[in-house]
Amino acid sequence: MEPSSSEAKLDLYSEGSFEDTEPVLAGNISVPGTAGQADGSGGVEFNTLDEPISQTIKRDLSAVGTKFLAVLYPKEKKSLLKEWDLWGPLILCTFMATILQGHDSSDSDKADGGPEFAEVFVIVWVGAMIVTLNTKLLGGSISFFQSVCVLGYCLLPLVLSLICCRVVLLATQNTALVIVRCLLVLAGFAWSTFASMQFLGDCNPPARKALAVYPMFLFYLVVGWMVISHSAD
Repeated sequence: MEPSSSEAKLDLYSEGSFEDTEPVLAGNISVPGTAGQADGSGGVEFNTLDEPISQTIKRDLSAVGTKFLAVLYPKEKKSLLKEWDLWGPLILCTFMATILQGHDSSDSDKADGGPEFAEVFVIVWVGAMIVTLNTKLLGGSISFFQSVCVLGYCLLPLVLSLICCRVVLLATQNTALVIVRCLLVLAGFAWSTFASMQFLGDCNPPARKALAVYPMFLFYLVVGWMVISHSAD
């Protein structure tokens, strides 16, 4: 049998086609849906390579503020579900952990029994992840980080309740002020639960909506209990 006259040949490059020059790199870094509006909603892509850092920070803060307003007035849902971020939840969680952290002391008589900074972080973030996982297992049509974003931003009413309770704690405590603190936290808890249901309620099958809402109720109930049990002593 005569060998084939044709030979298989793999040419990576032909002679004379290779030039010892630097490669030309081209491309851009763009952020979708942020052109034309400072809050980052809508628009076409645009290049941010030459954008001043102050403008980037201003746009991000404006987007966070828009989402805070969406939680206080939960009517428009796209700002939280479409353009999600974790800056707002991080700010709220850090603020709550700073205010709620207890005074650690080796003397049990001087310790106030409040949670540590890391404990508040773990409760908030792990709780949000558990609620999100439950939503996904129930067939929710929402991504993991979208759900965490919504649950984190909906902590805002409870954070406002915490600030109000902190102001109330500046006065001499009596039964009336304790009732005021309970009402403030109850209002924050109800509004946080209502806002999260507005954003995430439609993402679950109608037959399983109650199973998806119940963990949200428990999540904000635990956070609300940390707020109402906080003492300034």
